[in-house]
Amino acid sequence: MSSLPLAPLEWMYGSVVRYRNARFDRTPAQRLRKPVFSVGNLSVGGSGKTPLVICLARLLALEHPDVLSRGYGRSGSQAERVDEQGSAKQFGDEPLLVARSAGVPVYVGASRYQAGLLAESGATVTGVHLLDDGFQHRQLARDLDIVVIHRSDLTQRLLPGGRLREPLSSLRRAGVIVLRQEDAELESSIGAYVRSDCRFWRMQRSLALGRAVHRALIFSAIARPNEFFRGLEAAGVGIARAVRFRDHHRYSMEDIDRLAALGQRLGCDGFVVTAKDEVKLDSAMRSRLNEVAPLHTAELTVTLEDPAAALDHMRKSLIVTGP
Repeated sequence: MSSLPLAPLEWMYGSVVRYRNARFDRTPAQRLRKPVFSVGNLSVGGSGKTPLVICLARLLALEHPDVLSRGYGRSGSQAERVDEQGSAKQFGDEPLLVARSAGVPVYVGASRYQAGLLAESGATVTGVHLLDDGFQHRQLARDLDIVVIHRSDLTQRLLPGGRLREPLSSLRRAGVIVLRQEDAELESSIGAYVRSDCRFWRMQRSLALGRAVHRALIFSAIARPNEFFRGLEAAGVGIARAVRFRDHHRYSMEDIDRLAALGQRLGCDGFVVTAKDEVKLDSAMRSRLNEVAPLHTAELTVTLEDPAAALDHMRKSLIVTGP
């Protein structure tokens, strides 16, 4: 479809976003007792928010953080704590991944405020909330907005013609902009859209696989699969076939049977998935794939270029907001 027929829809979407933001600018948001650090972005998926949330949860360990998430695609809507042994269907793939990887309590709910109240009512001491994918969730007050920018955001259009959920001008709300280390030169371009007191953090991303795979069948249900495929190639993985599913796709046994049959035809020596995909596979699915070739998880890890400075900035935000 050409961009021209989408232009009126894009204009309508932009009008709704402007109206919504103006309403939130006038209306006080719901505030939890403990401080809230929001981690979000401007575009639809694939910027690295979830690995950054895991990174910040570990960095803030002495502040006893928890994570609040919508739990996209989960079967329920009520607020509940994520059980690490539970399923992605019950809690959502990203909250389950964070719970298993970060070692902190994770709470999900259609209302992040209700999820936060549940966190603050529990026996676990909560010092700060990390709001996952929270930039657009303005119903909940936050003390710091941390926004991850992907290089493509600077040339994208608003939905549905592009991937942006908000225009670049919305970055005026951001207290921190996070860029990939290789995109550091974008600071000058983004500077026109942010406040003078906005900080820039740089993050490094690394993809690790436990063992060598020379003829891999890769499958993923993420927003930017090509970046994942290129990362594996750079890590020396030989790719026999790459299969894409839509973002947040919930795998069925039929999907796995087809992948297993394809892997067998290709003579693959391993199946490779992202950590976000792996949490959606139950034991029967893993067993079916392992009948053909070993299943491997490629771990995407994010580290900050200057974690001490980032931690200092977040701790100063805690002092400003108080207990």
